Amino acid sequence: MNVKRLFKGPIPYLIIAALVFWIGISLMSMNGFREVSTQEGLAFLEKGQVKEAVITDGDQRVDLTLTKADDEFGKQVQFYYVGARAADVVEAVDAADPSGGYNDKVPQPSWLLSMLGLLLPLLLIGVFFWLMLSGMQGGGNKVMQFGKSKAKLVSKESPKVTFDDVAGADEAIEELEEIKDFLKEPAKFQAVGARIPKGVLLYGPPGTGKTLLARAVAGEAGVPFYSISGSDFVEMFVGVGASRVRDLFQQAKENSPAIIFVDEIDAVGRHRGAGMGGGHDEREQTLNQLLVEMDGFDVKTNVILIAATNRPDILDPALLRPGRFDRQIGVDAPDLAGRKKILEVHGKGKPLAASVDLEVVARKSPGFTGADLANVLNEAALLTARSNAQLIDNRALDEAIDRVIAGPQRRTRVMREQEKLITAYHEGGHALAAAAMNNTDPVTKVTILPRGRALGYTMVLPLEDKYSVTRNELLDQLAYAMGGRVAEELVFHDPTTGASNDIEKATGIARKMVTEYGMTTDVGAVKLGQSSGEMFLGRDMGHQRDYSEEIAQRVDAQVRELIEAAHDEAWQVITTNRAVLDRLAAELMEKETLDHNQLAEIFKDVKKLPPRPVWLSSKKRPVGSGSAVGSASFTAPIDSGAADGGVSSEPEPEAPAKPKRTRATKPRPATA
Repeated sequence: MNVKRLFKGPIPYLIIAALVFWIGISLMSMNGFREVSTQEGLAFLEKGQVKEAVITDGDQRVDLTLTKADDEFGKQVQFYYVGARAADVVEAVDAADPSGGYNDKVPQPSWLLSMLGLLLPLLLIGVFFWLMLSGMQGGGNKVMQFGKSKAKLVSKESPKVTFDDVAGADEAIEELEEIKDFLKEPAKFQAVGARIPKGVLLYGPPGTGKTLLARAVAGEAGVPFYSISGSDFVEMFVGVGASRVRDLFQQAKENSPAIIFVDEIDAVGRHRGAGMGGGHDEREQTLNQLLVEMDGFDVKTNVILIAATNRPDILDPALLRPGRFDRQIGVDAPDLAGRKKILEVHGKGKPLAASVDLEVVARKSPGFTGADLANVLNEAALLTARSNAQLIDNRALDEAIDRVIAGPQRRTRVMREQEKLITAYHEGGHALAAAAMNNTDPVTKVTILPRGRALGYTMVLPLEDKYSVTRNELLDQLAYAMGGRVAEELVFHDPTTGASNDIEKATGIARKMVTEYGMTTDVGAVKLGQSSGEMFLGRDMGHQRDYSEEIAQRVDAQVRELIEAAHDEAWQVITTNRAVLDRLAAELMEKETLDHNQLAEIFKDVKKLPPRPVWLSSKKRPVGSGSAVGSASFTAPIDSGAADGGVSSEPEPEAPAKPKRTRATKPRPATA
């Protein structure tokens, strides 16, 4: 249990209040008399040592004032008696006949104690509820301030982030530069009838720098910057979110020009009426208030709302319309030049060796976001410090890239020689299949050292950024994925479970080629399957099948055919280049990891796969004679689900006969 947290709760205050009450009662009940036993008190009476006696009825107590102070108890003593002894006590007092007399006393309740007993429980209950309500709001907020905004105001004394600290997002910076100018010089735009944008939505994959861009706008504009997360609006009390939205926008209007930044706006901006439950809940009330506040802006208030999300597809359409979020800026993963700039930004202050070329590091990290690249440099710095080195070298950077891609190396996992040999042939099959294809990216690294959940891996990286993928490239990816399984079958005749992930990826690519990319003649260029858009039903439950059982069987058959064709192509190139595979496996058994230079030496005599026959989407669409294969094709980003189908005027050739899978000889052991 956290001790600091315990002391911040209501328990210590309740304990202190109880102690104060007990001490007060004790002090009020003290009257200066020392308590003695009943026997000792009666002895004082029998010996005639009592000057004055007071018998208190109800308390059954006798207070005695002695004629002479006792050495042990002093001059004032008291004792108690039970009801059965009352007559004996009275008789003893009468017999003693104190010189100062005796008195009978009936106790009267104290008005102070009565009042305290009445008010103290109410006081304790009030303190308890006050502390509980204050604790719910957190951060020292006062009671009944549920509806106050939790936005943090970035002060001028805070470290400023500028556009110089942002790299790899030039287009987004251009758009946001104009927002800065709107806030600094609104009169220039109002003079030509332009109105200030009411909202800017930054969307893109996680780690691309959306929050950093918003902080940079605040640092450049020099205006009040209110930052809040989407989840901070909604609490357990109904109506709190809407109240906080009103309070936040009121504060921003009073301090305009200002910027409001809402991170992860999908927490409150999700599509209304979606999901299994009802529609009118606390989240939707908050969204409704947000829509009203954005649309109710005065043109001259100079308040801009900037929001960030990586799920723009689930936001409510009313939130995305012009007049609310006037601008929607995509912040994607950086290209090669952007990755180099990001590495330069994060490399400031780090001791890089003279041999380090950040452009080479950028080439080795395609698809990495800004957060990934920052993590690469940080991991490299940690590895350098762990090895007691002074400079970050290429070895540390290569290891850091591998860590980000596949996880840390598992040095404690010791494999048997047979498993190691199987892994060497498996990864060698991947690498050889990739090297023998005509449209794959170059193989840059192969290792049989366990890393993450893999026993080994083959790294195939593009030389330049790619935004679309052709049909032949996808077929090469399928053959490359099946290369490891084929090598196991060809060499050991006993495949292992190590190819399960390869089969999963190959099946996913093949199914997309059939159902999304329209790259088969049997099914055609038809999108099969629709997403229902129900973001509360789970990732896999929100998809609806909009095709018949017959089409489903044809889809399954086409997927199976593509996988079998890839299997056959991998079998063909590995059988043709069996000597290269044996040499590659032997080198892996000896060195465990091979880089691109060593692989280039091994693959220099690889026989490539013969070109595939021309693929036509249909025999009925000849477009003339002599046109280039794949000409006039439409290319779209692969994320949008489009790829190069290609149309050719040449007649469709007959499919080549599948290579016969011959049984290989005994496994050839790897040589040192």
